[in-house]
Amino acid sequence: LACFLTFTPISSLGKEVTASSRHYVDRLFDPDPQKVLQGVIDMKNAVIGNNKQKANLIVLGAVPRLLYLLQQETSSTELKTECAVVLGSLAMGTENNVKSLLDCHIIPALLQGLLSPDLKFIEACLRCLRTIFTSPVTPEELLYTGPDHQTILFNHGAVQNIAHLLTSASYKVRMQALKCFSVLAFENPQVSMTLVNVLVDGELLPQIFVKMLQRDKPIEMQLTSAKCLTYMCRAGAIRTDDNCIVLKTLPCLVRMCSKERLLEERVEGAETLAYLIEPDVELQRIASITDHLIAMLADYFKYPSSVSAITDIKRLDHDLKHAHELRQAAFKLYASLGANDEDIRKKIIETENMMDRIVTGLSESSVKVRLAAVRCLHSLSRSVRRKQQVLQNAPDEILVVASSMLCNLLLEFSPSKEPILESGAVELLCGLTQSENPALRVNGIWALMNMAFQAEQKIKADILRSLSTEQLFRLLSDSDLNVLMKTLGLLRNLLSTRPHIDKIMSTHGKQIMQAVTLILEGEHNIEVKEQTLCILANIADGTTAKELIMTNDDILQKIKYYMGHSHVKLQLAAMFCISNLIWNEEEGSQERQDKLRDMGIVDILHKLSQSPDSNLCDK
Repeated sequence: LACFLTFTPISSLGKEVTASSRHYVDRLFDPDPQKVLQGVIDMKNAVIGNNKQKANLIVLGAVPRLLYLLQQETSSTELKTECAVVLGSLAMGTENNVKSLLDCHIIPALLQGLLSPDLKFIEACLRCLRTIFTSPVTPEELLYTGPDHQTILFNHGAVQNIAHLLTSASYKVRMQALKCFSVLAFENPQVSMTLVNVLVDGELLPQIFVKMLQRDKPIEMQLTSAKCLTYMCRAGAIRTDDNCIVLKTLPCLVRMCSKERLLEERVEGAETLAYLIEPDVELQRIASITDHLIAMLADYFKYPSSVSAITDIKRLDHDLKHAHELRQAAFKLYASLGANDEDIRKKIIETENMMDRIVTGLSESSVKVRLAAVRCLHSLSRSVRRKQQVLQNAPDEILVVASSMLCNLLLEFSPSKEPILESGAVELLCGLTQSENPALRVNGIWALMNMAFQAEQKIKADILRSLSTEQLFRLLSDSDLNVLMKTLGLLRNLLSTRPHIDKIMSTHGKQIMQAVTLILEGEHNIEVKEQTLCILANIADGTTAKELIMTNDDILQKIKYYMGHSHVKLQLAAMFCISNLIWNEEEGSQERQDKLRDMGIVDILHKLSQSPDSNLCDK
């Protein structure tokens, strides 16, 4: 019925189309089953290649009726099959068609159809399901995704039932079996360990995969076989020094990166290779000297160029729309290549315009490209010999631009900062805070401050661990005022929300209280002292953390001193500390109030309530 509600009047030409469309739908309700069957067959012939007709039938409510007939026990198998075929044809239209089918709950109906004993009906349901699931508008979670689902498929004998299909006479069947194995093995040690020992016609599965990635096989087959072997290797089922990886899989993936390959093959090849070599320095070294890979990847940034050899206009249009995927893949592969070896890093950094490309990548509209550029920058900055001098071959001005872009990027990723963490940004930024260039120190700490803003406890812990308390306190005594202010901002963001305040103060309380004391005693400007008092106010807001203030007479005297200061900003900040310590609803408030009263805090408050400053007076 919902489908009828979307129907709107159309032109006179449209009326004829709609009239014939309505005739098709009316026949689905005929009491004679034979006429219904013929109606569905006629409908099938009418919609083939006719998107307008498909849209009309959907608007007129054909989908709920077809699904009803498909699920009725009284419907003949032939009728059910024809209904599934028509639904599959409707799904091949526009994305809106697919949305309409999903809204009518087509997927449970088709899955139920798979339990039928009739092969033709099962095939029609499968074809329709495949069409729906290959549409970008279909949510993946409707079917199998994730490790739990891999395990379900594995436990139901997927490996044994699919393995023999690798020797099928049909290329299409072999390809689909191969794709199934790549999906099953991905990051799954249990499946991968089993695959290594599976025999098909007396041959082990890895040997079959190796045969399938030989040069004379279709590119799609080579790539998917290389993926299977890559995933099995990463899951620990095949050693990284095994010949099938070093002499077969790795060279095959490097071949996929060459200019001769199509854009999507180059993207998949580079991303799979990046994943294969990521944890293994020996594979990184081998890859870096195979077929001039480092120089080959530079072409990923120049594609498609104005002098491109692409004569097919459709292909050119497609490639222009997807060129950013090449850049993303290149950044990922450079990041993996340079992950451990100083000489490889040097080669990558010296590749033409490399640092400019990273800077450009950090400001691209595609989030995935920006994250890959961060990852690449992080990888290239892991200098083993001279940790202090980040990216020794990169000019400081480029790093300043790159790091300020990172500051902005981190604000964009608030509150979900998971992707940024995975890109290695925390370590990169902590490295920048050790730079001799004050601008880089400022940007590093500024970006960390942005990262800590409204972040989860895990991210805050990562920042503290990577930065180290020693470095944090070095920054708090930095000669550059900007660095000091941003470090205080970082500390303030780390110490926000009660559970976080208590957790951080339980592990780093002593050092933080020392740092606060030093700043409040030092020769600092009003802004610095105000920030420091705000940090104290945050600590005072903790449940257990506030005891670190109440048991520290020196700090309490400083708060009292600043309540009587000549500058209103500092008086207000000191008063925040007091108000957070004395809330009546909180445990131990009476004892805290008594102690503060004995210190003469109430007398100061009486005096301040007469202040000419209305804000101060109110507080």
